[in-house]
Parts: sequence; structure tokens; C-alpha cells
Amino acid sequence: MKPNRSRQARAIVVALAAGALVLTGCSGSGGDTTDKSAKRKDAARQQEPVKYADEAASTGPAAPVAGAEEGGVITGYMQSDFSHLDPGQIYVSDANHLGNLIHRGLTNFHSDKDGNLSIVGDVATDSGQSSDGGKTWTFKLKKGVKDEDGNVITSKDVRHSIERTYAKFIFDGPNYVQTWLSGDDYRKALPDGPYKGKHLPDSVLETPDDSTVVFHFKQARPDLPQALAMPGYSIVPEKQDTKEKYDKAPAALGPYKISEFKPGKSMTLVRNTNWDPKTDSVRHQYVDGYNFPLTVSIPSQTKRLLADQGEAKNALQFIDMVDTAQMSSVVTNKDAYARTVRGYQPYVWQMCFNLDSSEMKDKKIRDAITYAIPSASMVQADGGKYGGEVAGGLLAPTLPGFDPSYDPYGKVKKPAGDLEKAKQLLKEAGVKKGTKLTYAYSNTPRGQKQMVIVTDKLKKLGFDPQAKEIDRATFYEQIGKLDNPYDLYMTGWGQDWPSPSTVITPVYDGDLVGDGSPNYSHINDETVNKGIDEATALEPEAAAKKWEEIHHRIVEEINPCAPVYYSKTIQLFGSNIGGARYNMEASNIDINDVFIKNP
Repeated sequence: MKPNRSRQARAIVVALAAGALVLTGCSGSGGDTTDKSAKRKDAARQQEPVKYADEAASTGPAAPVAGAEEGGVITGYMQSDFSHLDPGQIYVSDANHLGNLIHRGLTNFHSDKDGNLSIVGDVATDSGQSSDGGKTWTFKLKKGVKDEDGNVITSKDVRHSIERTYAKFIFDGPNYVQTWLSGDDYRKALPDGPYKGKHLPDSVLETPDDSTVVFHFKQARPDLPQALAMPGYSIVPEKQDTKEKYDKAPAALGPYKISEFKPGKSMTLVRNTNWDPKTDSVRHQYVDGYNFPLTVSIPSQTKRLLADQGEAKNALQFIDMVDTAQMSSVVTNKDAYARTVRGYQPYVWQMCFNLDSSEMKDKKIRDAITYAIPSASMVQADGGKYGGEVAGGLLAPTLPGFDPSYDPYGKVKKPAGDLEKAKQLLKEAGVKKGTKLTYAYSNTPRGQKQMVIVTDKLKKLGFDPQAKEIDRATFYEQIGKLDNPYDLYMTGWGQDWPSPSTVITPVYDGDLVGDGSPNYSHINDETVNKGIDEATALEPEAAAKKWEEIHHRIVEEINPCAPVYYSKTIQLFGSNIGGARYNMEASNIDINDVFIKNP
């Protein structure tokens, strides 16, 4: 992804495409109860593939934001620490969002004033040039791109950034490019990364001169510019690389750099004086810096921003959404609602079953829990209609080809669950009353509310549920361990760009089962694996049919994860924040365009 860590969905959200959602402003007076949540038509506008931009569109500076002023400091409220700072480890939305302020990659997503998305060259001069039928991609580097200490970025730094992702200490980031270059067992190609002087052969990754990088693949990879736009592939300058320590003190290439970081407490960003706006067509450097208090709960964030006093006037919810208990106070208050951004997120929340657990082996048991889960209650615990809607499948409404009628378990028809159907299946499976099931959950307000719902329903089915709380900051790391002690857990995943391949491949490909893999169910089905290989080699139209076929097999014939709900968000910001809008790539407030009014 994606994930969106503010909602504990694991994945970066990228490439959602044309058309901005309604962003700010509200007609009507205080007390208005009209449903102003994002609608399915908004999600449909996010399905178009992004365009690849040329050198002209990739040349800075970025187009100015109307009315923007320079100066001031923005406070970004966070309820817990950032998951990672090292680009190679970034695959969750909190770090993704921060990454756009401090990191830069070969390419990036650009959102124009109307919300239309394209891929531009970031450190590269354009979005890349393909040849050899899409098997070869060449990138030329811009002149004058430097890190925070003034070191000029060269092709050696790009090569180093890719090769270091092969090292074992990089375990939590995306692996698209690595597997495309070197196969599913890519670590074997460079087990120590570049740290012992070895490199990938020129036939795989070539740097013929200081300003040229060439990727060579065995098959066409038309999505490479989108993959490289993920913050997980941002540049790590070779001179600055401190391996494991880099995750706490990375060197900035973006408009801001870290001046102080107290893990678990706070982070402060200041201007990076070595960032040149002439080299950047996406970012601005309007404010002097950012303060991130890392201990502000979601209820407290909402309360402060609703009051709109003092510091809160210059603050925003960085990745979190409005507190569910205070939602009505926000959406019925004209002034507060005018200070929100909202839209569909490309995440699907699902109840994943650990297929290695002896209690989860029988599909009838998995189906029973699937039927029993009260999806409507789970949505209500995450913001109601402003936080999501009941899901019928595992592919989000933001994906091309989404089928709104797909609902094989009747979740949309029976959003409160079908307890009788579930009990019948458990009877057929011969499940003994009092069977223990361990449910792992994140210690967030949403996670705690949903834990009560899930364990209550499991009790009604005759199970003895054991709820195990996991710290929010390490939740995905813990359930991502192959040998974890849990039977089931709520997870979320969002597309990395608008293709089912970026959902089905990372989450359901059996070839990728292992520690740190987002294949949380440990599904390893030969038919699914073969189908994934076939689909990735097809042109988009033919691939779409194949992905649908694979999706149906996963959901109906295997059921490794039960669909629960599709995700939405609504975020609040202070009255002194200007330029606020919803960014459909980041699935959050657009951090590139914000400024302080009258600083």
C-alpha cells in the first residue's frame, strides 16, 4: 500500500487518478444532518490509469498554489510514532506521507489543481523511457539535485538505493522492483546488498554514466514508473547510508529535513536549504517547518481542531481521521465541516485467517466467521458512513473494473451478519463448543471497539475468544511474522496503483509467503499462484478478466480473508491552514500544497 497506518491498513496508496473529490466548503447551517460522505461516484472517478508525463511537465518549480504565503510552522497531529523513516522500509501511509516532505525518488505522482494524477520525473528528467517492448527502462537524472549536506545525487546513488533493498535488514518495504529484476528469491542475487562491494550485473541494472540509470527486465514492466514513485524506492545517498541506523536519521532530499527527533514523543522538520525548487515539479516549501507531536490521540486531535484555538489554528490531522464519537459535531457544524477534506480510500478491511493455524484449516469454519461478522457494526466503529461502507469482495471501489454487485457471502445484503448460517456451518464442521480462538488487534480506539464486536460474535458462535492486544506501531510487524501465535486478525490493504495486481500479488501470492510479507493469511494456492503469473504477462484488458477470475477463486473457493468494509476518510484542519485539499494518491490531505495564512 496504503497501507494507511492511521487506519492500520498496510500499504501505500498510489495512482488513484483523475478528478478531485469535493474538498472543502459546505452549504447549509449548523445542525445540518445531510449525508455529506463520499459516494460511490467519487470512487469511480478514481479508477482511471495515470498518465506518464514528459520532461516539460517534470521540470520545476511546481505550479504555485493560489493565495499561498511563505512562513509559519504547521503542526501535524499524530497519535503515535512514525513506522519507519528509511525509504527501503516505508510501506505504510504515515511514513509515505512524511516521505513526500523529506525524500525524493526517480519518479513521483503529481496532482494538478483539479486532482488529475500523472507520473512525473522527480530526480529523473521525466517519467522514464521504455524500449525493447517495455523490458528496458532508461532514466536520465536532473542536474542540481542534492541531499541535505549538499552532495550531488548521481546514478551511483540510485543504484545503491535499489541494491540496498536486497539486504536482509530491509524487510518492511515494497519488493516489486526487486522481484521484477531478480525473481521471487531476489535476496539470493545480492544477499549482502551493495555493502561488500558487489553489485547487480549490468544486464540487470546499469549505470553507464553519472546521470543515466537503465533497468533491464526479462518481461515487459509497463508499471515501473508507478512503482518507482512509491516512497519505498526513494533515494538513499551512498555516502549517507548508515544501514540499520538510517531508519532513525535519514538524509533529506526533499524540501524539509529532520532537525530533531525524539522517538515516540515528537519530530521537528525545518527547511532543507539544499533543496532546489527548480528541480521539483511537485513540492512546495511554503512553511518554515513542521512540528509533529506523536502522542495526540484521535479524540484529542478532533477536539482541539473543532475548538480551533491557539496552536490548533495552524494544525491538521496528518494521517488520522475525525474521531468517530465526535463525527456528528464536525459534519453538522458549518464552520468545522468547511475545514475538512474527505474521500474514498483504496483500502479494503478484511478479517484474515491464519491458514497455518490448526483451528483455521477447515474452510467451513472460515466461512462461518465470514457470515457472522457484523460488517455494519465494524464500519460504525470506524466512522460510520464517513469511515467506510460494507464490502462484498476484496477489491476496492477505486479499482478499474470494480463490480458493485459482487457479494458472495451476502455481506451487503445482510450487513448485521448471518448468525444462523454461521452456526449451521460450524455444526457441519463438527466444531466443539468452547474452542479457543486467538484474535489479535491493534490498540487503537477503532481496534478496541472492533475487538469487542468480534469477540462478542465469536462467543455467540460458541468459541472461547482470546483477545490479544498489540501496540499500534508494531501491529503489522507482529502479524507479519510467519510463525505468529494468532488465529485471526483484522488487516487492511490498498492498491499501490490502479491495478488488481498490486492487491492480489502482494497479499495472496503464495510465492511471497514469509516473514514481513503482507500475505497475512499465508495462502499458497497453486491455481492462484499460476493465475498471478499469467495475469502479469497480459495486456491490461485481457489481464482484467484474469484478475477477476483469480479474485473469485480467492474469495469463494479459499476464503483466506473475509471482506468486511471499504474505507473512506474525513480529516480536519485549523482555520489558518490554506491550500488544503484531498490528494487521491496519498489518500490524505495534500501535504505538498498547504501553507499558513497570514504567517
